[in-house]
Amino acid sequence: MIGRKDGALMRNSSSNQSLLKSRIAIAIAIGILLGCIFAFFFPHGAFSSNSPHFNHHHLTRSISQAVSTSCESSDHLNMLKAEFVAVSDKNAELKRQVNVLIEKLRLAEQGKDHAEKQVLVLGEPHKAGPFGTVQGLRTNPTIVPDDSVNPRLAKILEKVAVGKELIVALANSNVKDMLEVWFKSIQKVGIPNYLVVALDDEIARFCESNDIPVYKRDPDKGIDSVGKTGGNHAVSGLKFHILREFLQLGYSVLLSDVDIVYLQNPFHYLYRDSDVESMSDGHNNMTIYGYNDVFDEPAMGWARYAHTMRIWVYNSGFFYIRPTIPSIELLDRVANRLSRGNAWDQAVFNEELFFPSHPGYDGLYASRRTMDFYLFMNSKVLFKTVRKNANLRKLKPVIVHVNYHPDKLPRMQAVVEFYFNGKQDALSPFPDGSE
Repeated sequence: MIGRKDGALMRNSSSNQSLLKSRIAIAIAIGILLGCIFAFFFPHGAFSSNSPHFNHHHLTRSISQAVSTSCESSDHLNMLKAEFVAVSDKNAELKRQVNVLIEKLRLAEQGKDHAEKQVLVLGEPHKAGPFGTVQGLRTNPTIVPDDSVNPRLAKILEKVAVGKELIVALANSNVKDMLEVWFKSIQKVGIPNYLVVALDDEIARFCESNDIPVYKRDPDKGIDSVGKTGGNHAVSGLKFHILREFLQLGYSVLLSDVDIVYLQNPFHYLYRDSDVESMSDGHNNMTIYGYNDVFDEPAMGWARYAHTMRIWVYNSGFFYIRPTIPSIELLDRVANRLSRGNAWDQAVFNEELFFPSHPGYDGLYASRRTMDFYLFMNSKVLFKTVRKNANLRKLKPVIVHVNYHPDKLPRMQAVVEFYFNGKQDALSPFPDGSE
């Protein structure tokens, strides 16, 4: 039994050894096969420095390039932003230049039309045309400019004016807050041609600090004493003396008080066919453009009714005046009368414009035009009529002149809120008139 068991054990041991050898042989064969495969696919070694699949230097370089690319992208982005800002600024400047050129072209065409009419009337004498075709001269020729009158002002106007015209306002430190609302509305509309005549050093510095075109006159005792301390009416009277130099230099002036809010460019709405274009203190078609006022005197019996022509006065705080002989004569007449006594400049301005020649008095032969009162609006029209009418509230005036109310600054600010910022109840707190 023992012998058979030992023989069986020996056979099993021999069989196990053969199996182990077979396994070893298979493992070696697999190893050789894998070695061949690796040798074929990785001839330089799987972890060789030259391996295309694992290159330390290549990896380092790739990381560096990624970081560098990121930095370059950031720099490039910043550069693009800077270029965008520069192009935007240049585009804005080009738009401004285009607007100026368009305005000059429009003025040239308008001037050409006026010049043709002047040639027709002032040229060789000619017969009258058919009925209904005859038209008199309304547009007087402009004077020859004389820069020697004020060379310093001439240089300023050459830079500021567009098409030989500009807005001009006189201001002292008493109206500083209103002046700020005034010029900010001008800037918001985008009007480039405006100038402040500073009547004291504080206003000159204020304008310079806000980059506002400003002109400070040479010392003049008579003008300076009024300009520095005078109220609205006193300062208003100075403009007729100061404006003369602007006209002598050949510039048309849109004279503006500072209690005005600009909502559109007024130069787009001028006719320029008269010596003076002015806004009115009237409040409807009759009072502004004139009407037949019948005076009743019962004692006269059959002739009790006498017809009179009436028109409300022009506002001397906002008018456009061309550089013509009648215009300069108007300024001289008004300035001369104001220097002789304590008169209101607006009353004198209108008397000289409208009173006819009569014995002992030679009237002024200046042409005049009344501005559209819904475009060039006074504060009586706004607060008594426009703000209460749903349709009229939709209109956008060119300017609003707060001339009828003493609480000027808050009403100017309310006008800005209503028309610029769309605050519909901004005008509501104020009474129609003054309290």
